[in-house]
Amino acid sequence: MPPRDTRRPDRVAEAVREEVATILAAGVRDPRVTGFITVTGVEMSRDLGSALVFVSIYADEPARTETLEGLQAVAPTMRGRVGQALRLRVAPHITFRLDESIARAARIETLLNKIKDAAPGTDPVAPSAPAEDDVDIR
Repeated sequence: MPPRDTRRPDRVAEAVREEVATILAAGVRDPRVTGFITVTGVEMSRDLGSALVFVSIYADEPARTETLEGLQAVAPTMRGRVGQALRLRVAPHITFRLDESIARAARIETLLNKIKDAAPGTDPVAPSAPAEDDVDIR
């Protein structure tokens, strides 16, 4: 029996990411899918039967939730298109998941900029009112 190619799920995941991004760039028919969508990554199961597609959606919270619901609704159609484009024997089930890493990175960068711009000796992240432990009770 030949050795199993452990990198194949990674290669297929990258191909699925590119194909889903292409499909989204061309547009989908669900009107709920709005805003700027970036496919940030794909995790494939070992048997290549399912793909977890991570997306970043640039929109406000209600629109982001609605867009994610729209993506879930078009996932079965996308499954067929991905399977045909990649010539896979079995097209993977596609599930979309919101990728929060970009938002977290932006928040961290904002906090770091506040720290950098703050006057020396002050805590830019601390609340303006003194904490209970900071009160002098002589």
